[in-house]
Amino acid sequence: MRVILRSDVDGLGRKGEMFDVADGYFRNFLSPKGLALKATAGAEGQAEAMRRTASLRDAATRADAEEIATKLVPMVFTISAKAGDGGRLFGSVSAGDLVEAVEAGSGVVIDRRDLDLEHPLKDLGQSTVMCKLHEDVQFPITVEVVEE
Repeated sequence: MRVILRSDVDGLGRKGEMFDVADGYFRNFLSPKGLALKATAGAEGQAEAMRRTASLRDAATRADAEEIATKLVPMVFTISAKAGDGGRLFGSVSAGDLVEAVEAGSGVVIDRRDLDLEHPLKDLGQSTVMCKLHEDVQFPITVEVVEE
């Protein structure tokens, strides 16, 4: 069955793209969740409009993300925390703490889910955390944890 995606679907495609999928996949998953519609002549025109607007929106968000990246990459964000002997923290520095430090130090608001923090920081010193604001824009943020 030929379908047009109404929103991005992991493992399948992006909004506005057309695909051939199994009837059951469309009937049981895509259609009930409103993720796709059957491809008809009228719907194909609508899909083209969706692709154009998505492309323009994507270009704008990419430009914004690149601008934020050029501002944040050279900066070092300092977070103070209580630490014991050997530089080990009492507690940890989480993604939420990093977001607050970035906002306080640069005025840029980012979402904690954009940070690729595998585990909270538990030691004093400098660390690098990857930030992904757009699928094509990924950059490092330098964080220094100092003793309070």
